[in-house]
Amino acid sequence: MTPKEQRLRYRMNLDATTTSGLCDDYLQVNLITLPREYAFEFLLFCRRNPKACPLVDILEGGSTQPLVADADIRTDLPKYRIYKNGIFENEVLDVTREWKEEFVTFLIGCSFTFEKALNQAGIRLLHQEQTKVVPMFKTNIPCEKSGRFEGNMVVSMRALKEDEIEKAVEITSKFETSHGGPVHVGNPGDIGVQDIYKPDYGECVKFDENDRIPVFWACGVTPQNVCIHAKPEIMITHAPGHMLITDRVES
Repeated sequence: MTPKEQRLRYRMNLDATTTSGLCDDYLQVNLITLPREYAFEFLLFCRRNPKACPLVDILEGGSTQPLVADADIRTDLPKYRIYKNGIFENEVLDVTREWKEEFVTFLIGCSFTFEKALNQAGIRLLHQEQTKVVPMFKTNIPCEKSGRFEGNMVVSMRALKEDEIEKAVEITSKFETSHGGPVHVGNPGDIGVQDIYKPDYGECVKFDENDRIPVFWACGVTPQNVCIHAKPEIMITHAPGHMLITDRVES
């Protein structure tokens, strides 16, 4: 399906699965919607932390159609999360009822965008083969603070064969709007991940640790983590692994 056809399925609540592997060649983005009073501080947070938050688009107050897609951001993602005062409240299929004219929306690049390029290089992605949402983990890697926004980076993990890692770094480093190259390779404990089989977001992916090495990329779920500190009265995000598929070709 084209990105528009896939988005219409989400709008009609016909599909709510992870967007990993869908609409190859098209940029996928994370969504963060905040009250206007938090917009400047969050914009500065993104500028100070471009690895975790590579900005693709910003929608002015109340706007629902981005420049990068013929879409309605209130309905055209498979799943959303709603946080209130820094606490996760609910996961929903659209956010029309919650919408306010004061909301400012940020679209942040997603590592799903470079997965086709990895596949084309012969690099198997186990979360796709196991039909799982890619595992994501909170880390001890600090983000640079901006006003009320502070905290540590969240990363996504893909377990690769040792002889695939150099190629994966080379490929993903070209996708600067989709987090670029990895932030860590190897021992999860070095970045504060205690159990590779218990992700904080997404789903557990099984792999043979004698055969594959965990590789970690910065993740656009990071703002959901720093929201705990900022505690806006409301924040709307994509559900982890459930992105906005744009009309922008990026391959």
